[in-house]
Parts: sequence; structure tokens; C-alpha cells
Amino acid sequence: MGPTLPWLLCGLMSAALALNPDDPNVCSHWESYAVTVQESYAHPFDQVFYTHCTDILNWFKCTRHRTSYKTAYRRGVRTMYRRRSQCCPGFYESGDLCVPLCTEECAHGRCVSPDTCQCEPGWGGVDCSSGCESDFWGPHCTNRCQCQNGAKCNPITGACVCTDGYQGWRCEEPCSPDLYGKGCLMECRCLNGATCHHRTGECLCAPGYTGALCEKPCAPGTHGIQCGKHCSCQNGGTCHHVTGECSCLPGWVGPVCAQPCPFGSFGMNCSEQCMCRNEGLCDHISGQCQCTAGYTGDRCQDECPLGSYGPQCAHKCDCQNGAKCYHINGACLCDEGFKGPSCQDRFCPTGLYGLICDKYCPCNASNTLSCHPLSGECTCAAGWAGLYCNETCPSGYHGDGCGEPCACANGADCDGVTGACMCAPGYTGDDCSLSCPPGLYGSNCSSTCSCQNYFSCSHVDGACFCREGWQGLDCSIPCPSGLWGLGCNLTCPCLNEAACDPVNGTCTCSAGWRGEYCDTPCPEGTHGLDCRQKCECLNAEGCDPVTGHCLCLAGWT
Repeated sequence: MGPTLPWLLCGLMSAALALNPDDPNVCSHWESYAVTVQESYAHPFDQVFYTHCTDILNWFKCTRHRTSYKTAYRRGVRTMYRRRSQCCPGFYESGDLCVPLCTEECAHGRCVSPDTCQCEPGWGGVDCSSGCESDFWGPHCTNRCQCQNGAKCNPITGACVCTDGYQGWRCEEPCSPDLYGKGCLMECRCLNGATCHHRTGECLCAPGYTGALCEKPCAPGTHGIQCGKHCSCQNGGTCHHVTGECSCLPGWVGPVCAQPCPFGSFGMNCSEQCMCRNEGLCDHISGQCQCTAGYTGDRCQDECPLGSYGPQCAHKCDCQNGAKCYHINGACLCDEGFKGPSCQDRFCPTGLYGLICDKYCPCNASNTLSCHPLSGECTCAAGWAGLYCNETCPSGYHGDGCGEPCACANGADCDGVTGACMCAPGYTGDDCSLSCPPGLYGSNCSSTCSCQNYFSCSHVDGACFCREGWQGLDCSIPCPSGLWGLGCNLTCPCLNEAACDPVNGTCTCSAGWRGEYCDTPCPEGTHGLDCRQKCECLNAEGCDPVTGHCLCLAGWT
């Protein structure tokens, strides 16, 4: 047995003793082993001792031998037996424990018994390398998911991961009406009571609204859910965009606004009462009265104006000789002395009058239209007036009996017969309302203005209105020196012999001066018009601002 054997045995014994014998995965058995020991034995040896004897030669000492034994030690090999502990088959030592051995390494789990993996939640397969299928979760993927509406479950915890638009621990509930999207975290932007689709956020409009955010009421003529119903309102009525109920225009009632207001009423909801008189009919919309023949006015309260009759007073009476016509049918009511359908015939023969037609008419026959058959009163022809129609019309009047005023402007007179205007000087046109064109004046605008340098001339008498800087009857004379402006009425403010513009009064300075009013002398070293020239003097006190002559210092010339 070599010198390393005791150390190896010690190591094996130490390893065996390291395992916990109470570990169910530790197996034991008896084994023999050889141990080198030191053993004692009786070692024989020849022992010499002396005894008394008669041998005189050895001094009476005789040598004796005997075999004696003594305890000696030697190395020997002894077979020993011991209880050996080791990991059971399928296990291996790890520290003082026997742990199971899996041939395939557990990827997502731990080895719990020989070749048996206990997988982490969410993993399965012999070596825990396969993820759970979509409908399973937990250790070895043995639990079935309870998620709804297409949700996935967490392969480890089984918690449901909801698809957009769903919530709840099993994703069984859609988002509340005001939320949508992933986790139901997005807030709806829909208006007017609309809800949004729990997944996409698309607005689901309430009846009566449309638009991406349901911000618009239904277009006129539609109503209801998705504005899909068409209005049935008639006569301009509009329907409510939500309910479809008709709102009628004034004058109409009924579910679809198909019925006019009952007789005697009008307006919105037929709530107003007609006020027409004399059997006039009321328009069911506006309440405007439609008068019967012979009447007019807002409420048909007036008879037709004198000289008209019939429906809307549209017919003209043809009654003559001062007769009145009936406002309803136009029948003539003749004055005494006249007869006929239009009262056109005299009772008396032409030229006579009186109760028995025994008097002669005093009227100027050539200027008279008629002589009254009872009173003999003269009715004058156009352009004539007076008791006997022997006087011409006064200024400003014309027509039969000179009873019509002239329609002329600007003081014009008119022809007594025709009413044609006779314009005053400076005016023209049918009614004399137009002034003469520029450059003309006088009667019939026949004269030409002779003005020079003028703004305008009077369209009446041709008087000239001169421009600034001019005067005289024909504006041909410029303003005198020192004066300017309209009518040469303004005094020039220029000083130091400066010239003044007769039109605008601006000053043109003489040599040696400057400024708005030419009241400032030229600066030192300059002279001449507008002080534009420089003095060229030496040994001088400057130069004359007007002539530029040098002003020499004393001793220089």
C-alpha cells in the first residue's frame, strides 16, 4: 500500500460523512477496505545467562542458553468494513445535499427529480423551453385562459391583456361610453350627447347630429339617427333635426304644415286674428287684407279714391261733367242737368242753360269746354281761366281751367296749355333741373364763356371765377406785386425785396437772403441767390452777402 492511500481514504471518508444521512436522496451500503496497522507479536531470542558450576576454569561460571520471548511490533494489513453513503441513482452531490440530475437542462424552471423539470409559470415542455400557447398559462401551461373578446393572457400570471376597447379582469366589458382605446384611457371628444366606439373612438352620433365629432346638426331636410330620415314638412316648414317635428312658417299648421290657417286667423301658429273690414279676406300668411271691390286700405276700411272703383280700385271712372261714380261697380251719379250712362249728355241744347233752357251761356266759346246746363258756369279749356274763360293761366299753372301746377324746377315757367317747361337762363332739361354744361351759360345754354385762367364761369350769366393769382372780368390780369391768392386778397409776407408767388404766396428770396419769408441773411462765407455761392476772400472779414465783394481787413486791398 503506497504512502498516498491513507490520505485518499481520509478524503473518501470525509466526502461520505459530508452527506446528510437523513436526506431521502442519500443511499448507503457496506464496503470492505484494507487498513495498514501495527500489530504486536512474541519475538523469540536466545538468552545467555550464567550459573554457578564446578568449572573451575571459568571461575565457577557456567554459560547457559534459553529461548525467551519479547513483545515486538510489525506492520500488517487488516480488512475493515464501513457504511458508505452516496447519492442515489439520478442524483448528484452538491455541497452536503444530493440534488436531482436532469439530462436536459431546464431552460425556464428547475430540476425537481431525475430528468424531471418543474417549469416556471408561462413555460412548458420537457426542458421548460417552450412558451405557453395563447390560451394557456402558469407552470407547465396547464391553466386555461379565461380572457374574452380576443384578449391574450399573461403566460405567467394568467392576467388578461385586453384588446383596444375592453376592460375588466376577463376583458368582458367594453369601455364606458366616454372612454375608448387601449386600457380605456382615451377620452371621447364627441359632442352633443354622442358616444364613441369603444375600440376606435369613432363618434356614434345621437339622433339629429352628424360630423366627425357630431358637432353639426343634421342638414336641413334630414333628421334622426345618422340624419337618415327625410323631413316631410311642406310649405317651407322645417323639421327638428332630432325629432323630425315640423316647425311651420306663418300661415300654416298641421303635422306636416299642409293646412292653411282657418278663416279669420293668420301668422305664426295661426295665433293672430284678422282685422279686415267690409268683408275683406285676410291672407293666412301675412295677415294682409284682400279687399272686396270698392274698398282699399290696410284693413279695407277706405272706399276707393275719387275717380276709381272695382277690385283693388284698379278701374278708372268714365263719368263726365263732374259726376261721381259708385266705388264698387263704377256706376255714374250724374249732377242735375246731365244724363246718360257717363253723364255725358246735357239736358239743355248746346249754348243754353237754365231750368227751362231759356238762357244763353256767357262763356267764350273758343276757350270753353262746356257750360253747366243749370247754372251756366263755364268749364275752361286748357290754358284758359276766369269766369268766362277769357283769361290766360297765371304763372306756374297750366291745363284745363289752369288747375294743374307746373312741374318745372329752378324758377322755370310752363306753357299754359301743354305744361312744357320754359327754362330760366343757366338751366336745361325737360323739367329745367340741369345746369348748363361747363363752358356754356345763359338762355338755353347758348352762350360760350370767355374766361381765362378760371375755375369756372356762372352757368346763369357767364361771370368768371378766377384761379388764385388772377383777377379781372375775364381773369386775364395777374395779381399786383405784394398780393396773391383767390381774388388777390392776400398780402405777401415776404421781406427784403423778395418776390411773392401770386398763386400760393411762396417767397423767392433776393440775393443775400434765405428762409421761408426771406428774413435770414446768408451764413458767413456765402452770398448770392439762395446763398449757394462761397466767398473767395483772403485777409477779409467775409464778403458782402448780396454781391460777394470781399470786406478787406485794415491794411489789405
